[in-house]
Amino acid sequence: MYPSLKPDVSDEVRIALEAGRPVVALESTIISHGMPYPQNVETARRVEQTIREEGATPATIAVLGGRMKAGLSDEELEYLGKAGQAVTKASRRDLPVLLARGMDGATTVTTTMMIAYRAGIQVFATGGIGGVHRGAQTTMDISADLEELAHTPVMVVCAGAKSILDLGLTLEYLETKGVPVLGYGTQELPAFYTRRSGYSVDYRVDTPEDLAAIFRSQRALGLEGGMLVTNPVPERYSMDPDTINQAIDQAVEEARAQGIHGKAITPFLLARIKDLTGGDSLDSNIHLVLNNARLAAQVAKALAGNG
Repeated sequence: MYPSLKPDVSDEVRIALEAGRPVVALESTIISHGMPYPQNVETARRVEQTIREEGATPATIAVLGGRMKAGLSDEELEYLGKAGQAVTKASRRDLPVLLARGMDGATTVTTTMMIAYRAGIQVFATGGIGGVHRGAQTTMDISADLEELAHTPVMVVCAGAKSILDLGLTLEYLETKGVPVLGYGTQELPAFYTRRSGYSVDYRVDTPEDLAAIFRSQRALGLEGGMLVTNPVPERYSMDPDTINQAIDQAVEEARAQGIHGKAITPFLLARIKDLTGGDSLDSNIHLVLNNARLAAQVAKALAGNG
């Protein structure tokens, strides 16, 4: 018997979708691989609560026991947080194996988009997307997130591409794939921990209603792919560019020296950057995710006609 290709949708999320109420998808890799326990579970709960306070329903997504899940229980969040990196970091190529073998997986941006779309969820909030890694000219290390944005019609609200990446090449790749990159309240691409990168986005957008209208136009045109909304980290939690870039450069060099690559590199770099910044990067990470969840809920409400 083949595993079901339809996600298991929680009662809370199913009722909201059936009633046409706003729903926001959330990834689970940030829980298992992005932060240490217990901050990961505490942050997951705060993000879900933030979305509820904005009048939308959160749908944290994961693969548990070989089942795609849209909407997790508090016990499931706790399980993922405690299990940490023992849970497979699940990208597109991992899904067939996890489903067939009844395994668990924490979803990346890619797989969260895939499962959200199958569940009927249009808006997804995350921290930062993956992209073209530094040195990709020789390593060909390019995140599957970019290809998913090119093919799956979900709006992704993030704080830009992670600043461990080559941001210029990441923008070039998205342009080639026809993915609109919008800046919320800014014309400059935010760089995850910092508000500025020196690179420009395609368009500045200043209201959730305008974002919803642009997304509706994309869907009405029948254009393939999703949309990337970049939302700068709040000023109070934005890190000094020189400080964070120095930490990133050191972490990247350590990863290269240790031969770390592929899906292991981002968790390694985030952990090392946290240590090198004395925990400041983790604080910034938490607050940018909350900020993105808030905006995503507002856009979802506008799309549902409740804005």
